[in-house]
Amino acid sequence: MNFKGIILGVITFLIIGLFHPIVIKAEYYFSKKSRYVFAAAGGISLLISLLADSDFLSCIFAVLSTTCFWSIHELYEQEERVRKGWFPKNPNRRY
Repeated sequence: MNFKGIILGVITFLIIGLFHPIVIKAEYYFSKKSRYVFAAAGGISLLISLLADSDFLSCIFAVLSTTCFWSIHELYEQEERVRKGWFPKNPNRRY
């Protein structure tokens, strides 16, 4: 039996689930400026994905890369959610 697909699915689920609160905290503390960190992490993950010898590791880093790049979009969405009052504003930041 080959469990690599199930393991990859679980790891993908965990990566995406982990990034949800990371995006919320990043927007709260650093605003959209954190998009550069997500872009750099996504680029590095993409490069590792391309250079990995193992197909399994390549897939994991590709998922991580895609999640980092998607997080940039989610930062803008999170800013909108904060503007609507769905999430708290950082009182130490000027809007």
